[in-house]
Amino acid sequence: MIADVIRTCFPAAAQAVADRAEEINKLNVFPVPDGDTGTNMSLTLASVASELQALPAGASMEQVAQAITHGSLMGARGNSGVITSQILRGAAEALVELGDVEELSRAGLSQVAQRAQKVAFQAVRKPVEGTILTVVRDLAQAAERCAKQRRMTLPEMAAALVTEAYESVSRTPDLLPVLKENGVVDSGAYGFAILLDSFVSAAMDEDAAPRAFETTVTRAEAQSDVAARVQIELNDDWEGSEYRYCNEFLFRADEPFDEEGVLSHLATFGDCELLVGAFPDYKVHVHSNEPNEVLAYMLRFGQVYEVFIHNMDLESAERTAKIAADQAAKAAPRKELGFVAVAAGSGEADILRSLGVDVVVSGGQTMNPSTADLLAAVQKVGAERVVVLPNNGNIRMAAEAAAGACDGCEVAVVPTRSVPQAFAAMFAVDPSLPLDELASAMAEAASEVRDGEVTYAVRDSATASGEPIHDGDVMGIADGEIVLVGSSVQDVCVELVNRMQDEEEGDTLTVLAGCDFDDEALEALVAAVEEAQPDLEVDPQRGEQPLYPVIFSIE
Repeated sequence: MIADVIRTCFPAAAQAVADRAEEINKLNVFPVPDGDTGTNMSLTLASVASELQALPAGASMEQVAQAITHGSLMGARGNSGVITSQILRGAAEALVELGDVEELSRAGLSQVAQRAQKVAFQAVRKPVEGTILTVVRDLAQAAERCAKQRRMTLPEMAAALVTEAYESVSRTPDLLPVLKENGVVDSGAYGFAILLDSFVSAAMDEDAAPRAFETTVTRAEAQSDVAARVQIELNDDWEGSEYRYCNEFLFRADEPFDEEGVLSHLATFGDCELLVGAFPDYKVHVHSNEPNEVLAYMLRFGQVYEVFIHNMDLESAERTAKIAADQAAKAAPRKELGFVAVAAGSGEADILRSLGVDVVVSGGQTMNPSTADLLAAVQKVGAERVVVLPNNGNIRMAAEAAAGACDGCEVAVVPTRSVPQAFAAMFAVDPSLPLDELASAMAEAASEVRDGEVTYAVRDSATASGEPIHDGDVMGIADGEIVLVGSSVQDVCVELVNRMQDEEEGDTLTVLAGCDFDDEALEALVAAVEEAQPDLEVDPQRGEQPLYPVIFSIE
């Protein structure tokens, strides 16, 4: 059922817009720096997704359409969000007329596009070319043409509409001088194209390509063309609107009123006025210099709630500063050598940074970071050569995969299995060495560290020697192997240190206290170790790692 497809795919599409909200935000220069377009659109779509997910299993198309209409109206933020809500409202109305069908026809999809265009344009008193409205109109026209292509399948038609959306977005600078002057495409239009693309990708064969359509541009080429035109430029000369405040709020009317008359009066307060919805629930949006007068006027007809008033002058200044900072970061010279390490505790992370690690990725035994997480960290370092310290055997393969996937710099992985080993590796850094030799030297230093861990058993088991382990027992782990079991963290830790010293005597013991092992317990442990091993120098630190009350290393 189409209703089920929408419920499944819309949240994924909404999330795609949310994931790229900052990218969309930076494009926003028209009609004014009216909040953040990407953020506003993503909040609007998130409201819809929330209402869709709250529907019961097997919800009808009418219920789905109501959730789309109500969710988008209640969640609409900013000019872009309100217009998006009306596009969705029109699409929902058309879907209700089509009924609970198993699959849309080409004519049905065209009907949805036509109604979305109609309702969106009705909501805006002065439509402007080169905006999201232009893309919606172009889509409606393309859908009408596609519906007449008898050999075109529905997936091909959907892919063709995505292509047309991106092509329309790429044309927006040619229709709106302020976009061309600032070297960007329209932010709302771009956000809508991402929404459509993501929904189609979730709902249909992602590899479908347009056929028998009046374009020689493929979907991938259209996406690439837009990406090439999404060039963020610092916009110091933007004068903004003559009105300072963006006012938006929900409104519930006490009784039917003259909607057109109220909309006309809102226009006297400023510009970008919108009044959308249907009795008794509406969304109001207008730019003005006197927010109090706008609210006072609407209170004549009913109640206002969820009021948002944005100072667009401040938002514009913040946007300019943020873009300047981004550009400065990109222009900064790349450092020659950088380091990425994985750590589970805030104290561990602080120590790693003090030793020269540039980016610390949160993770450990029970929360292994992904290859993508590690790759993003490597790229964030911004260095010609990067060394990755996984600090856990389970993370090593992901680190090596990230190293192999990075083509912007040289990456080496030092196979550390614990944070204490990473400490030793960082002390061995010699920046003058070639990367492979540096990694080898760091790995050799790490291998000389013997580490121990003390934690609690979470189920019944047995040690390598066959000693039983019961749920809740305290376990002593040396170099990855459970070697003793007890009931006290302190007793197990001291006995573990004793055993490791008997096997091979070391000079220094570094102790990392976990987040549940307080300072008093740490002091008591240090005193007990010093009494048992008077020749061993003890260095206690707050590691704040979860699950492991104590992690230590002997060198």
